[in-house]
Amino acid sequence: MVVFNGLLRIKIGEALDLKPTAWSLRHAVGPKSQTQFALDTYIALNVDDSRVGQTSTKQRTNSPAWNEEFRTEVHAGGRIELSVFHDAPIGYDDFVANCIIQFEDILHNGSKHFEDWVSDDGPQHLTGMGVSPGLNTAVSR
Repeated sequence: MVVFNGLLRIKIGEALDLKPTAWSLRHAVGPKSQTQFALDTYIALNVDDSRVGQTSTKQRTNSPAWNEEFRTEVHAGGRIELSVFHDAPIGYDDFVANCIIQFEDILHNGSKHFEDWVSDDGPQHLTGMGVSPGLNTAVSR
């Protein structure tokens, strides 16, 4: 297994066409409210099992743009996890989607910069550029 040691700089760009989960819609009333439900989203950024950052919450949008950058020192890092949540007004925040980027995939890229649309494999897709599921991120080492 390849691990990463060093300074990680990650810029979280945007997500397109996020869909609310059934749990997020539990308080929605009527058919229109379910199809036009706007999320209040943020992204939790983890390296392996450690939280290293969280974006600001973007209110009432299913295509949020954060353009926020995080820097952290990483020791024996294996993966980056980006989890999207809906900031619920009551109780726990609602999970929307997530994706995992392996450091091994970035390191085999051969450069010090990796930029791509990354996707989750679950039923909740983060749609990017209208072609493939994705979340626009840039990672530099």
